[in-house]
Amino acid sequence: MERTGRRDKMPPFNLSGGAMKRVRIGNGCGFWGDNRDAPARLAGAGNLDYLTLEYLAELTMSILAQIKAKDATAGYATDFIDALGVLAPILKAQPGLKVVTNAGGMNPKACGARAKDVLAAAGVERRVAVVSGDDLLPRLDELAAAGHALNHLDTGAPLAAIRDKVVSANAYLGARPIADALKLGAGVVITGRVADASLTVGPVAHEFGWGFGETDLDRLAAGTVAGHLIECGAQATGGLWINADDSTHLETVGYPIAEMTEDGAFTITKPANTGGAVNIETVSEQLLYEVGDPARYYTPDVTADFTTVKLAQAGPDVVSVSNCKANGVTDTYKVSIAYRDGFISAGTLVIAGPRAAEKARRSGAIILEKLKQAGFTYQDTRVEALGAGDCVPGVVTATHDPPEVVLRVAVRDPRKAAVERFTKEFAPLVTSGFPGTTGYTTGRPPVREVFAYWPALIAKAAVSPAVEVL
Repeated sequence: MERTGRRDKMPPFNLSGGAMKRVRIGNGCGFWGDNRDAPARLAGAGNLDYLTLEYLAELTMSILAQIKAKDATAGYATDFIDALGVLAPILKAQPGLKVVTNAGGMNPKACGARAKDVLAAAGVERRVAVVSGDDLLPRLDELAAAGHALNHLDTGAPLAAIRDKVVSANAYLGARPIADALKLGAGVVITGRVADASLTVGPVAHEFGWGFGETDLDRLAAGTVAGHLIECGAQATGGLWINADDSTHLETVGYPIAEMTEDGAFTITKPANTGGAVNIETVSEQLLYEVGDPARYYTPDVTADFTTVKLAQAGPDVVSVSNCKANGVTDTYKVSIAYRDGFISAGTLVIAGPRAAEKARRSGAIILEKLKQAGFTYQDTRVEALGAGDCVPGVVTATHDPPEVVLRVAVRDPRKAAVERFTKEFAPLVTSGFPGTTGYTTGRPPVREVFAYWPALIAKAAVSPAVEVL
């Protein structure tokens, strides 16, 4: 399978007749827990101007808030510090390469200070800047008093209903403070919660001199599309691709690169001699990932219209993207709020032999019935026979009686003691359940606290992003 990350041989030209400026951005991390080797591999082989690293999700912010509550010097994605140590020789060899990441999480300043120490120890000269202002938790009561209700975006319920359970509240900042940090000469920009695509929009806006007003909205939309396409790492280069097979070589998958020109046109590719695939399907699948209305993809920078986007296969593992259009801009930031919502536990057993799915579902019912006899019922319960279609009910149906299935039983309840009692009912089935019951050697399932998600909107005027060069 031919793989290439080549650039087009004939560069586009601007109206004055000169070669049009290009900016090459690669994303080496799609979430906290992604491939630890990917950032250095991409930076070393991608011929990049910028390396972005995306670590945050809604749940991640609540976890980091809990960590910071126990240690004021923590609360950021520690994987970034490890990655930066590995990246240091590459950064030293490539003085023009800049890094932009949201690894700061709930404590961007502490993350920035640690990053500065790592770079200094490695003899790497880079100015480190941090972007803050997204953390609204200390201001919730002040904001409520000022009339910012932060009602639930879907249900309209008032935040007061769960105010005493809130553990984190973060506005999704946009690209402007990232661009400001780069303008101040930062070579490493560390943010808290920003919109994922803004990690890409900030660098291209800075490099091309785009503004954040009406005249540059289509260009900002193009940057947003590019950022959205690369934000999930290898998901755009063959990961989860519907037609992936052994020839896709996902064991050596290359991470995505967006190469953009100042008019907003760009290509998606990956480093040469890497696995994966960049084609119309892989790019289309990522384009529509986590999208509600494709004509209105809301970000803090612009509302992008994905229905106008045109894709074309420009070469092996190169897809060109053009005709990106804006559909206005909002005067609000989205706010991600997490709050405590009880406890959960899920346990598994393997059920083998004839009528495995039937025996598994019955075994799950037995567990819940025995708990009821002991005086325990639960707010939510779930019994699944994985391998018999229960993973995606109504979508995939078992066509035969499988020889074995995995029984999964889960409960959620406000009472931690009740959930802990649930964990003690799996092992007894090994001798008192149906024949073919096994897979009990991992011990009792853990009990975890549930952090529920509360989306809201807040006026941009109420939030003040800040940039600090350390």
